[in-house]
Amino acid sequence: MLKRFSTLLETNGWVGVMKKLGCLGIIAALSVVVALFFAVQHWSGDGPSESDVTVIVPQGSTLSSAARAMEEAGAIGSADRFLLLARFLGSDDPIAAGEYAVPAGASASRVLEMMQKGETLQRFVTVPEGWPSVMVHDALMAAGELTGEIPVPEEGSILPDSYSYTRGESRAVVVGRMQKAMADYLAAAWEKRTPNTVAKTPQETVILAAVVEKETAKPEERRMVAGVYSNRIREGMRLQADPTVIYPITQGRPLGRRILRSELDAVNGYNTYAMAGLPVGPIANPGRASIDAVLNPATTSALYFVADGTGGHIFADTLEQHNANVRKWYAIRRERGEM
Repeated sequence: MLKRFSTLLETNGWVGVMKKLGCLGIIAALSVVVALFFAVQHWSGDGPSESDVTVIVPQGSTLSSAARAMEEAGAIGSADRFLLLARFLGSDDPIAAGEYAVPAGASASRVLEMMQKGETLQRFVTVPEGWPSVMVHDALMAAGELTGEIPVPEEGSILPDSYSYTRGESRAVVVGRMQKAMADYLAAAWEKRTPNTVAKTPQETVILAAVVEKETAKPEERRMVAGVYSNRIREGMRLQADPTVIYPITQGRPLGRRILRSELDAVNGYNTYAMAGLPVGPIANPGRASIDAVLNPATTSALYFVADGTGGHIFADTLEQHNANVRKWYAIRRERGEM
């Protein structure tokens, strides 16, 4: 190098040498600027994927192994280049395992951000109000992204709602979240109960709320239905709720036919036509509104109700009024060809 510099000095002199070195410095600086420009462009510009891709980052993955998975899926162009740029342009935050839905054209910086923030793909299982636990079990077992076997959850232990989960998560863990949600809500609601509730315990609340849930689909009727059943319990009357007859037969699934006379007479701990008081256990998983209705029922003198043909019910204080309402309901059903 010294010999080359001496030759350069003899040929160009000191002034010439400084000029040449200045030009080389400018060229080098420009090269660095250009390189940085393209690096930033690659880091922040559109990625190679032309469509959304799903990438699984297993537990215990390093950034290096996650980058390889992203490259194989087509989310990034080169794992080596991604790691190099991440080192100089990204943060040192750890990445989270999980399933990632990387949008089409996502930049390398966005891919790293997703993994560091744990923006995993969220899947949902929905439990509608009034579902029995056998149907909750069916829905969880049908979710192929979940793992593990589970028994049918205890009836009335699940709070109806939509629950998120990630691929590979245990079904038992998801059930645990559902049951904790019910336990938490029930505990809070129980503390706010009014003096006119007939429920003596949180469990009795769930039992009666499940009956209310199955008897009406109209939110505005729940407190009134709860008021009627509360009155019947105080009077020592039988609840005579059809869903309690069906539950021992189907475990809460739809019956698909009319109830038989023999089923109305059956004694089994659930049939409220054959006994007074509450069933021995819940017949479904009641929602928040039905729980609240039982703990704060409507103040009413009504003891009866029957369908009104619109999806709701008509209420009556006396058996005579109720029988008249039943005749109207039968007339509606005959007009519909249901009888």
